[in-house]
Amino acid sequence: MVHAPGRQAFSGPALIRLLARLTDARFSESGPPLADRLVQWLGWTDAIALSSALSTDAPAGCSRERMPEDAEDALCARVRTSLTNAIAREATLAPQRERRHSHARHRQDHAAADVAPEYAAFRQRYLALQEEMETAIGNLRAVLRGMLASRGGATSRLAQVDAVMERVLGVREHNALAAVPGLLAAHFERLRDAELATNGHAQAEPGALQDGQQNTVPDAASRATPAIDPPKVKDGPWLDAFRKDMQSVLFAELDIRFQPVEGLRAALRAC
Repeated sequence: MVHAPGRQAFSGPALIRLLARLTDARFSESGPPLADRLVQWLGWTDAIALSSALSTDAPAGCSRERMPEDAEDALCARVRTSLTNAIAREATLAPQRERRHSHARHRQDHAAADVAPEYAAFRQRYLALQEEMETAIGNLRAVLRGMLASRGGATSRLAQVDAVMERVLGVREHNALAAVPGLLAAHFERLRDAELATNGHAQAEPGALQDGQQNTVPDAASRATPAIDPPKVKDGPWLDAFRKDMQSVLFAELDIRFQPVEGLRAALRAC
């Protein structure tokens, strides 16, 4: 499998480690403390809302009216299982062998099935799965905050703080994760170029000259010659490797997106 050469090993979240291994992206091991970053990210209206949530006097003790035991666990498990299955069963990420069987069942041309799709198809599916994760987890967070608020005490205050933090950090999370499909595009191109080179279709860099070739201006006849279509690369192990990598990145992104949910879940268990 082809990976970005000479990548630095990271000890951060799985998503960052994967992207550092697969792409040319540069990630910093350390940065300003989170508190310092929040000072830069919070607008004055956000700061007022956060201050109000932190200073509000919450009723003492937890409410006697509780949801059924482990209701939040069952709800979180259902949402996570649904998203996990959506990634695992994504047809675009199915290995070549499974895709051939699917084409055979539908009596489609095997030759068409052997042609590797362009990255645009993978990008579209990645963005769709990101949107599905963002919507489902956002709705789940709102439900968990409602559970916290109904129990009163410090958990009610925590629900207000989480609502403010989601509004403040949600845009930054969306923008940061929106860059992932672009990073994977470079990995796709690297694997495809390696496959072309292996099959004798390597192309010279634009403007490169062969040994002994003169750098001359093409005449009118050569300019009129139609451009040759780039060689078609077939589906195969190289693309299955990309599918597996993309699926791993999606699972790692799901872990990142689920972290606030785990925090709310822990608070519900403690009350």
